[in-house]
Amino acid sequence: MPLSHAGTPDLTSTTVLPAHLPSVPSALPAPPGPAAGEPAGDRLASWLVHTGCALPFLRAHAARRLTVLAYGPVADQRAFGAQLDRLCQVAVPVSLPALEQALTREQPLPPRSVLITFDDADRTVLEHALPALTARGLPAVAFVATELIGTDRPSWRDEAVFLLAHGGCARALCAGGAADRLAQLAALPDPDRRRSLHELRVSARASAPARPRLTPAELGRLVAGRVAVGSQCLGGPELPRCDEATVRAEVQGAHRELTGWLGAAPTAFAYPGGSPDPRTAGLLRELGYRTAFLTDHRLSPRLPREALHISRLAADAAAGPAEFEALLAGRPRKR
Repeated sequence: MPLSHAGTPDLTSTTVLPAHLPSVPSALPAPPGPAAGEPAGDRLASWLVHTGCALPFLRAHAARRLTVLAYGPVADQRAFGAQLDRLCQVAVPVSLPALEQALTREQPLPPRSVLITFDDADRTVLEHALPALTARGLPAVAFVATELIGTDRPSWRDEAVFLLAHGGCARALCAGGAADRLAQLAALPDPDRRRSLHELRVSARASAPARPRLTPAELGRLVAGRVAVGSQCLGGPELPRCDEATVRAEVQGAHRELTGWLGAAPTAFAYPGGSPDPRTAGLLRELGYRTAFLTDHRLSPRLPREALHISRLAADAAAGPAEFEALLAGRPRKR
């Protein structure tokens, strides 16, 4: 297998590496109440996560799967760099083209494959993540909500978190902690979410601070640095809560903008909020998307069964070694 200048595998193809991986012992009792259709290995891994059993068993299971990490901002460049160093030691970093090629050829990715992704058009992807990735010759994918590009606006989720913490209230949100009310807000039909967000803005003691975003030209710099750019809709609403016309406007509008900025149509999509939507998947097929990603805190098969429903684990760029090690073993971070 060819190596990058940094000594890491350059997976522009999907050559399968030999794997000498430990087996998950069959003597362990099976988890009770398996979900319908869930593979036995996944059921065992889920059980091990919830019971806190030995991390090596989880590592053995994760080695046979595709791990897709979903990062937000990268505020701590040193911690993120340490994570990448560990990734190079124990995993096989792969690119979006390698994954797309594997799907086309129906050939599984190598054992221990990991794909790095980022959400929300955050400038730290350019300022902190890209230099760390480039220094190690690693590829990644950045998903963007195009309404944020070239602005200093927070995402609606980040804005809501700030407003709720500063006394914001809305009639549609019941009493509870900020996390509970944010979940309530996300679960509202889209028109009600927009109206409630306006009420939060009016009632909060302060406005959410500005958050500078990437520009169209900077998206090109990411692509030049082996960070593919994918779509996350126009404004990133919860698509299952939107009507048909809004879904179409969000998906097609972002697709047109990204195609114009990048000079080529995007081929990857991340569902805003992480939940799938059948109408969106249908539109993505029409537009020629080859992959779409959830944030469901699960591992994927090395050859994903459904190209438009690929699982991701939420990752924290500031996480320490123990937390990152657990994440690579398939244990989602505490939220």
